[in-house]
Amino acid sequence: MNIATTRGQTKTMSLPNILTYARIAAIPVVIGCVYWQSVLDGPLWLRWVALAVFIAAGITDYLDGYYARMWDQQSAFGRMLDPIADKLLVASSLLMLAADNSIHGWTLWAAIVILCREILVSGLREYLAGLRVSVPVTKLAKWKTTIQLVAIGFLIAGEAGEQVFPATTLIGIVLLWMSAIFTIYTGWDYFRAGIHHLIKEDEG
Repeated sequence: MNIATTRGQTKTMSLPNILTYARIAAIPVVIGCVYWQSVLDGPLWLRWVALAVFIAAGITDYLDGYYARMWDQQSAFGRMLDPIADKLLVASSLLMLAADNSIHGWTLWAAIVILCREILVSGLREYLAGLRVSVPVTKLAKWKTTIQLVAIGFLIAGEAGEQVFPATTLIGIVLLWMSAIFTIYTGWDYFRAGIHHLIKEDEG
């Protein structure tokens, strides 16, 4: 095994990337607990387990970037996997919450907007990566992600949360709509950047 291979494996198994793996591994636990409680009529404490694991997963989203910058362990693999882990966590949670009727009626449109934006941004990022163009994540996009995760957290607590704080689900729905509005705005930034480079590519 040569030195380059060893360094590559070290970066792949660095702490920031391990935290990203953990975020992906948390998905079936969160979904499984919500499914068990809502679809299979399991006990309400499963909602608290799902929420605890979801919160831990959300914290890793902050910590992996923090440690990568602090210890200079940023890698192409990490930059690729990190947004994928975020999208998998958000998309799977929204689909499960829609399935158990936590998200219903008009609120489904907020979830649809969020999911469509994630697909759009993924496609644009792939296209721009082919042109070796990087679109930095804005502060507004980071706020959008934070509000989104908090909204999903409230909705995961759901009926269990209502027993402690009656407005739990309402807060989750309001925050989800706020996230959808930010999602449209930040998604437009990515779309505009993609169109700009597409026009330049065609003119070239």
